Amino acid sequence: MIQNNKSIRLIFLTLLLITISSAAHANAIPGDFFALASGQFTAYFFIRLAVDLISMFILIRFIYYPVYKKNDYFFTFFMFNITIFIITHLLNSETGFSMGAAFGLFAIFSMLRYRTEDITARDMTYLFAVITLGLISSVNQGNFVELIVINLLILGVAFLLDGGILIKTERMQLVQYEKVELIRPENRDALMADLRERTGLNIQKISIDRIDFLRDTALIRVYYIDKK
Repeated sequence: MIQNNKSIRLIFLTLLLITISSAAHANAIPGDFFALASGQFTAYFFIRLAVDLISMFILIRFIYYPVYKKNDYFFTFFMFNITIFIITHLLNSETGFSMGAAFGLFAIFSMLRYRTEDITARDMTYLFAVITLGLISSVNQGNFVELIVINLLILGVAFLLDGGILIKTERMQLVQYEKVELIRPENRDALMADLRERTGLNIQKISIDRIDFLRDTALIRVYYIDKK
């Protein structure tokens, strides 16, 4: 919990530093700061936001979720995406927020990880993808068609590589195993056969993560090919 709070504070500190830097670049409060009308939230903004949200929905709901059946990171994915989109849009034109600064912001958010639990490489890859969608949808200088084509390209590649279309993707699952006598190297074939029979998975390889002789159990990573 303490480490998670540190990560949250780091995120807000990053946002604060970006805001202060942008204000310093502007050197003064603009004359229309207290005006009731807003020049930021135009039809141009909402069209880009709609493209971004639709792309996110397709990526998470129709590509990520059917494969991994996890909704733990839905909040994280969408909040990172929306945060990146709004920050880069609001700072892009008025405060001299350059493309280089936008990619610097992308790098900062990409390096932030929650410390309460490990996140897999594939989940991190999807995190990079949702940040990229938000960044491209916000700062891309092309027209509406080009923006849609770029987002569709990212979605298409993700679907082909992780949807089992081009190659059979290897999955990983943790198994708490009680037959510790089979974890010896000479019993590896018997251990593999037992795991295949009990899990029904097409297991290709395994690795022993942790052995608990007090409880006579072992934590095993099993790598298998998804039949779908």
